[in-house]
Amino acid sequence: MTIQTNRRNFLKGSAAAATALVIGLNSRGVLAAGSSGAQLNPFVKIGSDGTLTVVVKHFEMGQGTTTGLTTLIAEELDVDWDSVKHEFAPADGKKYANLLFGAQGTGGSTAMANSYKQYRQAGAAAREILIQAAAQKWNVDPETVTIESGILTSGDKKAHFGEVAEIASTIEPSKEPRIKGNADLKLIGNPNLSRKDGYGKTNGSAQFAMDVKVPGMVYAAVIHSPKFGGKLTSFDAAEAKSVAGFIDAKAMPNNAGIVVYGKNTWAIKQAKDAIVAEWDFTQAETRSSDIMIAEHLKLLEEPQYSATKTTDFKATTAAIDSSEQSVEAEFVFPFLAHAPMEPLNCVIEPTETGVRVHDGCQFPGLTQPTVAAITGLKPEQVEINTVFAGGSFGRRANPTSDYQAEAAMAFAMLGGKTPIKMVWMREDDIQGGYFRPMAAHRVKVGIDDKGKIAGWDHRIAAKSIMKGTALESFAVHDGVDHSSVEGISDTHYGIPGFSLGLSDFVSPVSVLWWRSVGHTHTAFALESAIDMVAEKAGRDPVEFRLELLAGGDADQQRLSDVLKLAAEKSGWDDPLPEGRGRGVALHKSFGSYVAEVIEVSLNDGAIKIEKVTCAVDCGIPVNPDVIKAQMEGGIGYGLGAAMRNQITFTDGLVDQDNFPTYEPIRMSDMPDIDVHIVPSTIAPTGVGEPGTPPSAPALANAIKAATGLRVTRLPLAENGVEFA
Repeated sequence: MTIQTNRRNFLKGSAAAATALVIGLNSRGVLAAGSSGAQLNPFVKIGSDGTLTVVVKHFEMGQGTTTGLTTLIAEELDVDWDSVKHEFAPADGKKYANLLFGAQGTGGSTAMANSYKQYRQAGAAAREILIQAAAQKWNVDPETVTIESGILTSGDKKAHFGEVAEIASTIEPSKEPRIKGNADLKLIGNPNLSRKDGYGKTNGSAQFAMDVKVPGMVYAAVIHSPKFGGKLTSFDAAEAKSVAGFIDAKAMPNNAGIVVYGKNTWAIKQAKDAIVAEWDFTQAETRSSDIMIAEHLKLLEEPQYSATKTTDFKATTAAIDSSEQSVEAEFVFPFLAHAPMEPLNCVIEPTETGVRVHDGCQFPGLTQPTVAAITGLKPEQVEINTVFAGGSFGRRANPTSDYQAEAAMAFAMLGGKTPIKMVWMREDDIQGGYFRPMAAHRVKVGIDDKGKIAGWDHRIAAKSIMKGTALESFAVHDGVDHSSVEGISDTHYGIPGFSLGLSDFVSPVSVLWWRSVGHTHTAFALESAIDMVAEKAGRDPVEFRLELLAGGDADQQRLSDVLKLAAEKSGWDDPLPEGRGRGVALHKSFGSYVAEVIEVSLNDGAIKIEKVTCAVDCGIPVNPDVIKAQMEGGIGYGLGAAMRNQITFTDGLVDQDNFPTYEPIRMSDMPDIDVHIVPSTIAPTGVGEPGTPPSAPALANAIKAATGLRVTRLPLAENGVEFA
């Protein structure tokens, strides 16, 4: 069961339980314990009844953080898994920062990677002081006290945690509490551990942002410019006044749109359709997709930036020109929408000291100051009640906190007293939200007389995600946005004569990280090109990759291991009947190593994806069931996008609007997926995103093997591939 709370209610609840114990970091960043009402950064809460509640600092959008972080604490405290509760942390960037971002937020497959040691130490600290407290209470040696299923025992003496919590709250934990050894782990690595969010999501009790309703709430939606970069000049809401439930319509102060208020979502939808608006498109995007593609390809001719330290285009060109044979290809990738199943929405309401935002909040570190600035408050006056989110894929965390900012504007424009539920219709997001950037690649590879790579010229054109945002100083160096070239600029393939150039496409179209960010297109281009080179050289694709990974460093070894495992489990060397083909792709992203082999069949000219064999090395597998689910979900997400998805423009207007025209992957499309997890004792890395990058190139390589057709433009269905 998930308990939803906020900072005030947490403190009230602590005060009500006289023996409550909290474990976390104090203001100096040191592990500490305290009694009820202590001003700490709690990860562990012990109630007077002995109940353990884990405070989860990363929100849950389906990726399993509520299970993963709870596992770490529960492991160290030896409690009964079914009895452990969890709650989301309040918004407090100083105490709950993502250690890899420096701000409170979830993304980039960092939740487990940055919290693993922190949460295990918090659990170990709690264990340490609870044992000491029991020893004091019973006047025994702490060495005689053990914990099993949440019960402290010494001889014939027994107590649950709550019975010693008051004493424990006076004990200072050691600076480096001892965590369990790998041989003693019971929950970490347990493949049969049930998910903590599963029960509530199954019976409908789990609360998502769309479920939140508060007294006196008014619904709101925004009419955005139909073209990116347009500005509102005027509007007429006369017809909307006849819509039942319509309340009002107001121009946003930045002229970015019109806020429509109503008594329910149907009223605001009908009112939006009835309002006539005029827009200034002077600074707007007015090009069509074919023109944008042509301009991307033109940018490849003279790269603006060198994206690797050793890039020497002249030397690379000379090596390629003098080669026995060469391979050349252009790859084009469309804009993509995130299209989470739960549309964007949140509720903002007034409190005695400020406002409270109810949201599936992915990045409180951005949302809290944004809402504060708009409402004229201090960040600490903005409470955030984080609830479950029905997917995100990166969309709910963006540099402008767009839908939360619009909620704050709508709230302020209505006087700052009436609760507002801001709702983006799916059409709003697919036609006017943030997109994965369009991108183009040009690859030219020289092959010597021994069938080895002699030179590799790689060029990329894409709109920068990071430039012009608060993250620019972090992600952009020497003009290169790393998110545009990641996965290629840092490839672990030993490619001689390698050069990489980057050019920025400029457009008012808003772009954002999308599940696995730049790896979504770089992996496809690189892994497709590797297959093309292997074919030209007459080499087996798996053996060719292994040769390029023979340098012997740790990354190459881990990539080789997952590739060998995926090949073995897929029966790579086994012959296939006519009309079938296998394709392979390999990629490292977000610290994890993933290889995928896809098998397809050809029936009456149509492709059916039969099976995906996946091998993943993500360090110690904390929750194998969650890892398996994330690989399956990431693969499905990548396959669906590669098969059919694209956002296209006609004279600046987006052509797609909802799932009928931006079709998600269907159950009938999903193949059998066989996931194999590499055993490890290395610190864990991410799994939310790494399953996506290899899926599309493995599919394209399989289609080539089955049909002879090499597709270098996505989506596949628009470029010569029919799916069964």
